[in-house]
Amino acid sequence: MNWLVIMGGGSGERFWPASRRKRPKQLLPIVGKRTMIQETVARLRPLFPASRVLVVTNQEQVREVRRQLPKIRNVVAEPVGRNTAPCIALAVSFIAERDPNAVMAVVPADAWIGDVTRYQETFRDALTFAANHEVLITIGIQPTMPHTGYGYVQLGERISDRFSKANRFVEKPDRTTAEQYVASGQYRWNAGIFVWSLRAIAAAYRQHQPEMWRQIESIRDARTLKRVYPKLEKISVDYAIMEKAGNVVVANGDFAWDDVGDWAAVARHFPADGAGNVARGAIATVEAADCIAVSDEKHLIGLVGVKDLVVVHTPYATLVCHKHQSQKVRELVKQLAGQRKHRQLL
Repeated sequence: MNWLVIMGGGSGERFWPASRRKRPKQLLPIVGKRTMIQETVARLRPLFPASRVLVVTNQEQVREVRRQLPKIRNVVAEPVGRNTAPCIALAVSFIAERDPNAVMAVVPADAWIGDVTRYQETFRDALTFAANHEVLITIGIQPTMPHTGYGYVQLGERISDRFSKANRFVEKPDRTTAEQYVASGQYRWNAGIFVWSLRAIAAAYRQHQPEMWRQIESIRDARTLKRVYPKLEKISVDYAIMEKAGNVVVANGDFAWDDVGDWAAVARHFPADGAGNVARGAIATVEAADCIAVSDEKHLIGLVGVKDLVVVHTPYATLVCHKHQSQKVRELVKQLAGQRKHRQLL
């Protein structure tokens, strides 16, 4: 049987002040009417019934996840965030107890997909391939620009129209290198979307992360989870498994994809006025250009004579930053976390 694992425990720091610990980016309607995690479940509902969907989140977000996804009964809370390798290992252990012969897909909770039909077709092909081959599949997105904030995977030997062997992974190249990658046609964006059989991924953990796997297998209940999980190495599955394994296959993802990584990315998903301003909520402008303004209809944001700004208003905090510096909002959040009087705003 096929299972879907949704990684939904991120803190969404770059989307502060709208994103907070108990209700971060994936639990907000950033680019649509539904929240990002609701959209993630909805677009894959034809492939995975609710009974075979597992959400891995954290303790602070469990209640809100359950409220937003009332039909999803399988929700596991990490005691602390340990990155994607421990998160996925925990999911593998959970599913193995219920269906040891399963094939599982792993997706982040907070990505935007532009062509759902092609997205579903890619998953159908990948699930079938993984059920019949001892491989670890990563879905690689055809790049549309030389993005320096994404990781890349280089294609190796071609297996079919959909699949190629993976040659190597590259983390966030500089602009010149990214331009070369896109021009070559040999690279795909690494979207952090995976498909594999439980047998294949468990074997990979045993080979490449034996201590982590031993500790995961020792978890039998909530008490041991709370004791063991914080001791696990904080490492991504790309570093822990995918870059080391020799059986990685890339499925060509020919659908529009965006990880919507910061406030500046929001502008790609909404219409702009004649001066390039994008608004979610009420806005008034005079000689303002290429700005992003986010509020609700009860609070008007006025922009006069400014350009390339992000302005986000919430009842408890307001953010103003340059659009090209929006990734640095995370640094502001870390600064606030060190200030006792401001921690409640996170």
